[in-house]
Amino acid sequence: MIQINNLEKSFAGHALFKGITFQVGKGDKIGLVGRNGSGKTTLFKLILGEETEDGGHVVIPKNYRIATLRQHINFKEKTLIRECQQKLRGDQQYDLYRAEKILMGLGFTPEDFNRPPQEFSGGQQLRIHLCLALLEDPNLLLLDEPTNYLDIVGLRWLKGYLKSFSGEVLLITHDRSFMDEVTTHTMGIHRQKLRKVPGGTEKYYEQIALEEEVHEKTRLNQEKKRVEMERFVDRFRAKASKASAAQSKLKALSKMDNFEKLSSIPTLNLAFNYKEIQAKKLMTVEDLNFHYPDNNLNLIEKLSFTVGSNDRIAIIGKNGKGKSTLLNLLAGELSPTRGEVSSHPGLVTGHFGQTNVQRLTLENTIEKEINNCNTDLSIQNVRSICGAMMFSGDHAEKQIKVLSGGERARVLLGKILAAKCNLLLLDEPTNHLDMESVETLVQSINNFPGAVVLVTHNEMILHAVADHIIVFHRDRVEYLPGNYQYFLDKVGWEDEDNPAKESTPSPKINRKELKRLRSQLIGERSKELGPLKSEIEQIEESITIKEAELERNNRELISASESGDGEKINSTSKNISELEAEINNLFEKLEHLTHFYEERESYYNQELEKLES
Repeated sequence: MIQINNLEKSFAGHALFKGITFQVGKGDKIGLVGRNGSGKTTLFKLILGEETEDGGHVVIPKNYRIATLRQHINFKEKTLIRECQQKLRGDQQYDLYRAEKILMGLGFTPEDFNRPPQEFSGGQQLRIHLCLALLEDPNLLLLDEPTNYLDIVGLRWLKGYLKSFSGEVLLITHDRSFMDEVTTHTMGIHRQKLRKVPGGTEKYYEQIALEEEVHEKTRLNQEKKRVEMERFVDRFRAKASKASAAQSKLKALSKMDNFEKLSSIPTLNLAFNYKEIQAKKLMTVEDLNFHYPDNNLNLIEKLSFTVGSNDRIAIIGKNGKGKSTLLNLLAGELSPTRGEVSSHPGLVTGHFGQTNVQRLTLENTIEKEINNCNTDLSIQNVRSICGAMMFSGDHAEKQIKVLSGGERARVLLGKILAAKCNLLLLDEPTNHLDMESVETLVQSINNFPGAVVLVTHNEMILHAVADHIIVFHRDRVEYLPGNYQYFLDKVGWEDEDNPAKESTPSPKINRKELKRLRSQLIGERSKELGPLKSEIEQIEESITIKEAELERNNRELISASESGDGEKINSTSKNISELEAEINNLFEKLEHLTHFYEERESYYNQELEKLES
């Protein structure tokens, strides 16, 4: 168990967080959320001892092993499999199957195992780093954006791995659905403070919204009360008959809590400009084939489809199969080897590509870079777009060369906003965005009147956006006129199809013996699971009662705030804190019991299936 006590950290006079306290309990899988720049990665570095805290301390038990996803590792071995072998501990040193299984889950092939690790691309090397972290057999995994360089099949594999991982996990990712499926708790850094709640991100954000609503209502009521008291004091201070009452009001005024107005938090404000076009079809792709000059093997072969005026098409598949290449062909940045991409004369595209970020002029300011793509825009319009991309005021005058990768990605999005278009071509636009910004982007894509062709590995976005799918799989590319759920139901990922199961033939038993064994197993199941189920139901009932009590106390707090009843505010706030603690404890107990119940239920179901087969 890791304990964090009253931790504080500042950079250049700016406080990232103040007095944060939490613990990572046994088996906790915690999703860490917060806006970009809130201090999530810094918190990881403090736990790893790579940064020094300004106050407070981190307590790590003796012999507690922590593994993390390193951004830079110097490979020492001549082959990938030998590099992985060095991370296997003790008796596992020669258990190469474990390393091979993880490597294949992350998208490597048996042919890759004997290649030098230095030969792989930057994205592949980060996946190797992830494999090395998983092989360390740690007590705690610290994973900072592990999803950025994984394809969709790798993401699905990692999701399953983390679910079954027996240790603790602290996870930063902008992929909300991935986080919610993996984690047991959500923890967030918000306004320099930290809150940890059991459950998913929705519960966390609801809690934050409620707290801020209560704070603001209380502040307004306190402000109104303060003004009234100040008027009374000013009016009657000089009158002998009212002097005593005025002094009493003055003392009460000095004791009033001061609720400061919450500052606004910059948010991405995406609204893609649409250029009107009178056409049902924007683009037609016929018998498209493509290979690079130095490789005669086709990446794309015999692909045909159309892009309608408001289609939402997602391009999916493993890394390196040709998804970005197809998007570049649609953008006219590459020419087909054979076949044709024909566009309507009124088509105007907005292309967000991974390589496009590198085309930004480093010496330009953000303002100039955005203005250059549409010189008809007024300075006010340009500044508005800069503000929408979270570069307000003087920040718009920063040069591109001083910006981080995520900030440059936002500049590129700003350039797309600046020009009107009717077809968006978006290649992994969420990689450098925080969770809130990703949701804003999804909403903006859905609101855009034109068409969108999107490359993404984020399954939440695929479910929310895609009407049609282009999939690279089974050594070919094909167009499917259905959404992502249709693809999963009708086709699915080949690596997840009919997994090979080792089985040994069971000796046959007669029907009478089978009936006896089945009855015995059902009896054992009922004896073990019955009391567990009753206990789970009792806890759920207790949670329901306490949550209703908590809701009542929250209403009473708002009422007390409106009437300025300080004593009631204090007692109700205390009740709320105690109830929240009790509810959190009940949720943790419920979580462990439910997990154990599901494991035992699964065991009995499997045993019954074995008997019946």
